[in-house]
Amino acid sequence: MIPALRRYARGLVHDAVAADDLVQDCLERVISHWHRRRNEDARTWVFTILHNLAINRFRQVARRGQHVAIQDVGEGLMAHRPTQEDALTKADVMSAIQLLPEEQRSVLLLVSVEDLSYTQVAKVLGIPVGTVMSRLSRGRERLRQILENPATDARPGLHLRRVK
Repeated sequence: MIPALRRYARGLVHDAVAADDLVQDCLERVISHWHRRRNEDARTWVFTILHNLAINRFRQVARRGQHVAIQDVGEGLMAHRPTQEDALTKADVMSAIQLLPEEQRSVLLLVSVEDLSYTQVAKVLGIPVGTVMSRLSRGRERLRQILENPATDARPGLHLRRVK
């Protein structure tokens, strides 16, 4: 019966090694539970055990995930960068962009986020291409200053006073 069990197991799991493991587990169970066999066809009983073991494996893989040897796993799957710092950086950048003057902000967003060319940005805003380049340069520099020195307030004309 072993060749027939192996064929059936390979048809179920589509992997020769996993099928052989399944057949071995099946045969162990058949031997250890032979005394529980009723007066039924032994072949049917053995194939039922194999089928039930395969179903249990499928459920186990679905619940736990596919087993992969540690040497076969790439480094990218084992360790992930923490995302908390990325979220904080994004929030800082978004806050800093809001501190830019509107003309610098719009040029910066159209070029950097929307990926428009300088010519396209010039047409959208109705300004010359040279103005787009200068606003973008000033906007990037101001954004860099804001992000490097978050303690200094970037909004002109806003001064904090201490009240005693």
